[in-house]
Amino acid sequence: MKVEKLVVPIELDARDFRNALGSFATGVTVVTARGADGGLAGVTVNSFASVSLDPPLVLWSLSLNTSTLAVFEQCSHYAVNVLAADQLALSIRFAKPGDDGRENRFADLELDFGRGGAPLLRGCCARFECRNEKRHDGGDHLIFIGRVEAYAYRDGPPLLFQGGQYRRLALPD
Repeated sequence: MKVEKLVVPIELDARDFRNALGSFATGVTVVTARGADGGLAGVTVNSFASVSLDPPLVLWSLSLNTSTLAVFEQCSHYAVNVLAADQLALSIRFAKPGDDGRENRFADLELDFGRGGAPLLRGCCARFECRNEKRHDGGDHLIFIGRVEAYAYRDGPPLLFQGGQYRRLALPD
């Protein structure tokens, strides 16, 4: 195995740093909530991670420049929908730049509704219904910690993102 020389730049190049972070494969989720006005909000997120089993906590982060930030800050509950490998179109739908992340992203989707009225997407690998427990400063993002109050999952491959591209699992022979 070839060992690469570590380079620590004096001034961080944001694009290069993002490329390095892209080496880590992540699952793709759509986080959804119902706003105080009753409207629906959703956004594609790949920063989802588990935090604790007892109590059951998960985290995810959202850019401070996202138009739906206030909805997620103020909602009582949100849902983390872990997308299946065949749900690439949903990821793209909820990641569209310039879209306000509200009602039009949900057009023509069959939905279930969970705690706090959070939309639950169908066909996902897993869904986590979370109470909006804590938020923390994360630089140019806000980190959300949610207490899982309900969850569901099924067998099947997840949708992955790595190196700026969507990926699928390939199992060894």
